[in-house]
Amino acid sequence: MARVINTNSPGKRRSAYMRTIAEILRRLSQQQEITQETRDSVAWLVYCLRGIDSTVEESMRAWEKRGYWKKSDEFQQKWWWASLMAKSLEDLIKTDNWDKLPDVMIGLFPHVSDIQINRMTRDPKDWQGAYSKLMRERQL
Repeated sequence: MARVINTNSPGKRRSAYMRTIAEILRRLSQQQEITQETRDSVAWLVYCLRGIDSTVEESMRAWEKRGYWKKSDEFQQKWWWASLMAKSLEDLIKTDNWDKLPDVMIGLFPHVSDIQINRMTRDPKDWQGAYSKLMRERQL
């Protein structure tokens, strides 16, 4: 039997999430007011940050399975900010406290500052409806 190679590794997914976050932050920094597009973009940030958190947990499980406890702990410490930022943005959205958005964006910028964006590769249609979806989660 041939060996199965997973090309969609947690690291690749994490990098894609980080690129998306960087592009959304650039788009948000150019907006002057809160629109539906802004709400959808910020909601999509929540989903990206949750995705990062899930890839971190996936990587940690793999290392712990092999006995790399220290590496797993260090990795979790490195990426701890993602779950905190997801909760912070989710609270901002669900309490309709958009005045705090610039502060949260400033907190996100250092984590994506090393990502070079020469051109936008993410389509804003990807996050259309994300705000409604996130608000529906609240009701469940």
